[in-house]
Amino acid sequence: MTFSAADTRYDSMPYRRVGRSGLKLPAISLGLWHNFGDDKPFEVQRAILRRAFDLGVTHFDLANNYGPPYGAAETNFGRHFKDDFTPYRDELIISSKAGYDMWPGPYGNFGSRKYLLASLDQSLARMGLDYVDIFYSHRPDPETPMEETMGALDQAVRSGRALYAGISSYTPEQTLEAGRILKELGTPLLIHQPSYSMLNRWTENGTPNLYEALDQVGAGSIAFSPLAQGMLTDRYINGVPSDSRAAQNKSLDEGSIAGENLDRVRGLHKIAEGRGQTLAQMAVAWILREQSKGSPVTSALVGASSVKQLEDTLTAIKNLDFTPAELHAIDEFAVESDINLWKQK
Repeated sequence: MTFSAADTRYDSMPYRRVGRSGLKLPAISLGLWHNFGDDKPFEVQRAILRRAFDLGVTHFDLANNYGPPYGAAETNFGRHFKDDFTPYRDELIISSKAGYDMWPGPYGNFGSRKYLLASLDQSLARMGLDYVDIFYSHRPDPETPMEETMGALDQAVRSGRALYAGISSYTPEQTLEAGRILKELGTPLLIHQPSYSMLNRWTENGTPNLYEALDQVGAGSIAFSPLAQGMLTDRYINGVPSDSRAAQNKSLDEGSIAGENLDRVRGLHKIAEGRGQTLAQMAVAWILREQSKGSPVTSALVGASSVKQLEDTLTAIKNLDFTPAELHAIDEFAVESDINLWKQK
């Protein structure tokens, strides 16, 4: 059936300005890291994307190697875009990234100009797009000069293949350096995509911390893995289900859902119940809490394996307010839990 977007799609979703740019993102964005490869039925993917847009989710986030196999998420999204979203291109923010392994040999990984720009061209071809709205350096490269990596992002923007430049998993110091270089090149850093959750709070540490660094350069942030790869859901309260991501060792180790971490999850679950939210909804709401209460996050990037899961998560926007007592109670359990898979070694 031909897709016609709901007339009410902008009625409930709040939109937040990205740093000091002119761009706004929905408070909750949809990530295609999982559930959009060839292992997921195409019709399920379509239903999730359609429902997300109908509920005001205007930002779809991808990367070159999302799948499985690598590239499949972009290829599948390209089919969905052609079938359903072509008329709405100017209402969408579509992002992609390059920085992790994508193809064999020395030119298919990390942060060289060769890799980033070749990858971007491949991503555009897979998705059937003339440009992406945001192109990210997916991770810092310890061997490539920062000037080269940022120069590639600048070239992507100047060539019209991307509208904005972003980075992901950069330290505060690296963020300041990236922002400085991009500013000198004339392509301001728009956004940083860090992992951030109640159990992964590295972005709050250091002097300056990541958010202070982003404020200095005028960039925003979009937090990925706000549910700690599924730990911050009701799914693990009573153990590890056999079909769960942890049981299948898909970006979450079963050993993480044990001991102190499980006690923390259960404690947070009780607080969420008191707020009339699921643990997942409270975890997303906490990410998006008022900046005066500690979170300068522009958008929370979530995944979804079904329409129901998507709708349940988006319900978080109905209650983003926290009392001081709630925040104090959360801080008892929301502590660093050594689950940051993307931490630089």
